Amino acid sequence: MHRSDGAAKARYNGAMTEADNGAKTGLMRAATTVEAPGLRKVDLVGVGLNAADTLIPLPQFPVRGSKTEYSEASFMPGGQTATTVIACQSWGLSTRYVGKVGDDDAARLHREAFERAGVEARLIAVPEGVSPQSLILVDAGGERTVLCRRQEQMTLRPEELDRSWIENARVLHVDGHDTAAATLAASWAHAAGIPAVADLDELYPGVEELIENIDYLIVSRDFPGRLMNEPNLERALRGMKARYGCRLAAATLGEDGVLAWDGKQMLYNPAYRVPVVDTTGAGDIFHAGFIYGLLREWPLERQLDFSCAAAAANCMSAGARGGIRPVAEIEGLMAAVAHYDGAKRYAKHGLKSVDQELMR
Repeated sequence: MHRSDGAAKARYNGAMTEADNGAKTGLMRAATTVEAPGLRKVDLVGVGLNAADTLIPLPQFPVRGSKTEYSEASFMPGGQTATTVIACQSWGLSTRYVGKVGDDDAARLHREAFERAGVEARLIAVPEGVSPQSLILVDAGGERTVLCRRQEQMTLRPEELDRSWIENARVLHVDGHDTAAATLAASWAHAAGIPAVADLDELYPGVEELIENIDYLIVSRDFPGRLMNEPNLERALRGMKARYGCRLAAATLGEDGVLAWDGKQMLYNPAYRVPVVDTTGAGDIFHAGFIYGLLREWPLERQLDFSCAAAAANCMSAGARGGIRPVAEIEGLMAAVAHYDGAKRYAKHGLKSVDQELMR
């Protein structure tokens, strides 16, 4: 169940003590915060990953030990939380991003992207640091394989957060990679009555403490089974909600859509049938769509369907943010494009108990 406000306060105090001790011993490398002038109340604050993506399209994924030629490579901004924030900003929400960058061209790329979009960026810059990087191989079917590089000094630490960044927002979004910082941010949000959304795909050390303060837990397809030690996805989602007290437990299923349990009904929404160019960023845009619908107070069914449509639109272009479309175009896609066969896609995962009336 959710931790008490007292626990959140204790964690906050502990983080500040760690910062003080680090300053005295000189064990922490100096970092600087690049602040936008004037703190304001925003619709969304995102705390988590950014990355500089090098995207390489390939006719097919390389066979082990082989040589493969490629004709082009594109360098563009990405990262789970950063991309979600950019998408929400493009749809008219006011946003704030909190993350860490190095002292390099990638950092400048991120600053320019945030400034161009109108995002309030609270960037902690590491002198002489190398910003997180991803090498992304995309095959002819649009499926991507990601190779990540991230220096330890690029980890966002709890003591580098400012509580006011979190409390002056209507929704918090985290990806959990920098688990301790994400946990502190989520505890502050919980204490302030601010709903928290999480995009999780790995069992990071300490992730369960993070989940205790998450309201909308939307994870990758195999995360529930690994977390709950339960191979059946339906039972795993029910178990997550019961154990951690979140409002919603959901798993994105890639081309098979999304399955969600809200405590009353198991909702399944299949993906849209679109020509796929690149799946990079699809999950990030799905979360952006969910947050947009949450702030618009849409029914859950509409939130999930809009999220699937937004993700599908993004898959029709290259790059994590290449296919972020205006809301009107996403709604147009929803009206004009068919879903995949829900019954077949659902059965593919060995699932049976979903209400057939809720399946498209």
